[in-house]
Amino acid sequence: MTGAFAEIKRRWLLYHLGDPRFSFMWDAPPPDEWIALDCETTGLDVRRDEIVAIAAVRIRGNRILCSERLELLVKPERRAVSADSVRVHGLRERDVAQGIAMDDALKQLMVFIGSRPLVGYYLEFDVAMIDRALFPMLGMGLPQPKIEVSALYYEYKNRQRPVHERGGDIDLRFATIMSDLGLPQRPAHDALNDAVMAALAFLKLRGLGS
Repeated sequence: MTGAFAEIKRRWLLYHLGDPRFSFMWDAPPPDEWIALDCETTGLDVRRDEIVAIAAVRIRGNRILCSERLELLVKPERRAVSADSVRVHGLRERDVAQGIAMDDALKQLMVFIGSRPLVGYYLEFDVAMIDRALFPMLGMGLPQPKIEVSALYYEYKNRQRPVHERGGDIDLRFATIMSDLGLPQRPAHDALNDAVMAALAFLKLRGLGS
């Protein structure tokens, strides 16, 4: 995408933005800053399930700024927390009943992210869940660049292979990535823990040239 076309697209999106208070998401991002993001949900159906927890942590340079984080418990509007999802993330109906409304969570999240690129593990799912909830408010989803940790890891492992062996299967499970990179693992399926681990993997892979 050329610079001129990108600017035209940016102006078109801003013109059609449902709430101009959030136009800052299209600003130039602060240099060497990212946001690691993770969500927990009532299930895995992007069309019907809902977010119950959001965590985001700021990355600046080679540092994860855990003191600059966002942790939100969200009360689902329609979808009950399934027994399977409770077994995954441990958040029960009575836990999420204490959460804030999704619209309020989205507003806090957008302010926290600003225009910084997003980092995550299987980030596509989290962003799809957020975008579905965000569309009625803005008429569009999150515009920030997205950086997928598992894709960075795949590229890193592929480079280590002989040319004739590249392109094959690579174990992209989160635990495998963290272990192979020699990184500390926190209990998984906790939004903040997963965001921090994604940030750790991103910085390690970035240092390795991914």
